[in-house]
Amino acid sequence: MKIDLKKLQQKNLAKDEDGLSTVEYIIILILIAVIAIVAWQAFGSAVKSKVEGSTSNISSLGS
Repeated sequence: MKIDLKKLQQKNLAKDEDGLSTVEYIIILILIAVIAIVAWQAFGSAVKSKVEGSTSNISSLGS
């Protein structure tokens, strides 16, 4: 009885899903990072103007 090592390795490789799940997690992390960057760019200037407006209002109350 002869065991074909190459066929056995191919079967084991086809059953191995650890690498696939790692790639999926990396893709999800990249998507989250891209969404965070887009949100920061979209809302960053609006938040900055609100903070500056609040700062000037607080400063005028102290005068």
